[in-house]
Amino acid sequence: MSSLEALLEEYQARAERALNHYLPSAESAPTDLHRAMRYAVLDGGKRIRPALVYAAGSAVGAEPALLDAPACAVEMIHAYSLVHDDLPAMDNDDLRRGKPTCHKRFGEAPALLAGDALIALAFHLLAAPSSISDRGRVRMIETLAQASGSHGMAGGQALDLAAIGKNLNLAELELMHVQKTGALIRASVLLGAYCGPDVNPALLSKLDRYAKRIGLAFQIQDDILDETGDTQTLGKTHGADRARNKPTYPALLGLNQSRQIARDLRDEALEHLAGMDSRADPLRWLAHHIVARES
Repeated sequence: MSSLEALLEEYQARAERALNHYLPSAESAPTDLHRAMRYAVLDGGKRIRPALVYAAGSAVGAEPALLDAPACAVEMIHAYSLVHDDLPAMDNDDLRRGKPTCHKRFGEAPALLAGDALIALAFHLLAAPSSISDRGRVRMIETLAQASGSHGMAGGQALDLAAIGKNLNLAELELMHVQKTGALIRASVLLGAYCGPDVNPALLSKLDRYAKRIGLAFQIQDDILDETGDTQTLGKTHGADRARNKPTYPALLGLNQSRQIARDLRDEALEHLAGMDSRADPLRWLAHHIVARES
């Protein structure tokens, strides 16, 4: 556990430094937009997605410096989604990462623009010249675009909004979670893998199967924490999903069965790393952390 905590702190600190570097200065024009962008991204969040980029890159022997841009890109996409999801037209939340949501702090129009600008900056980071091959950068752009679009995160949010007040079956709920949260977590692992030297298709397939399972496990644990956590620990309003009558795993299956499914998915994810050497240990540790976390 101490090794995992130290590793997460290392990944979080590295991501924070890189994000601070890549985000526009708050003093450069348009200052209001840049301040909203920095507010939405910096000084908060668990940085699980950047951690997965770094961990997957470590597993395939990627140079750490090559991982900063994709780690930041995926976190910027995640941050934009939170800014937009919190807006009155969507979830209408007042609290995110332990502080007022972006639209509460800066207004709705600046929050919308901050989210839009974060999308553009994320893809700029992936497209910028680097020692990663042109093919590798194109694959990263394609992967993140697919994970962000109508068959990924945006589509999952659309399903989530449409499901309010409805009773979904397990297959429908799983599809919503796989798109809304799982797609971007899967992309995080693949982005890290694409930075490795000569990653073969068999290894990519193993990492992809690992990522699919922990992506779903992550959202199930979020559902559980919405029921069992508290606002201060979560950094967002406790019980918000239940208050909005959103379908969740605990609502459909109960807490105990939901916890068991999350653990089963973790175990399946770990099985797909079998045969990989100790460089994959950070991915193994993160799989345990995702299911055991309390925020």
